[in-house]
Amino acid sequence: QVQLVESGGGLVQAGGSLRLSCTASGRTFSNYAMGWFRQAPGKEREFVAAISRGGATTTYADSVKGRFTVSRDNAKNTVYLQMNSLKPEDTAVYFCAARFTLGIRIGADEYDYWGQGTQVTVSS
Repeated sequence: QVQLVESGGGLVQAGGSLRLSCTASGRTFSNYAMGWFRQAPGKEREFVAAISRGGATTTYADSVKGRFTVSRDNAKNTVYLQMNSLKPEDTAVYFCAARFTLGIRIGADEYDYWGQGTQVTVSS
């Protein structure tokens, strides 16, 4: 079992930045690929970014490419999502997720463990 706790959400003006953190406990963090997803009111959960268990491979949704950066510190059991140039359409609850795998995954149904989410609100 892996427990995930997100933090770092909040209210920010358009053009601003936030850094989300997701700290894991329970199993060996470096064995898990990590993903970030988001869900806006009335919409389905969507993929944002993912990172391989060693951190060498990352991938992003087109909507955030060039603005968001995913990284991880396996010594701290933490994955990060640096979000720059935020837009009102980035407003959502952001979730981190973990999967015991060598590669990376972008489908929500491919992840085994989820955090409770953290709210990000971008005002115009």
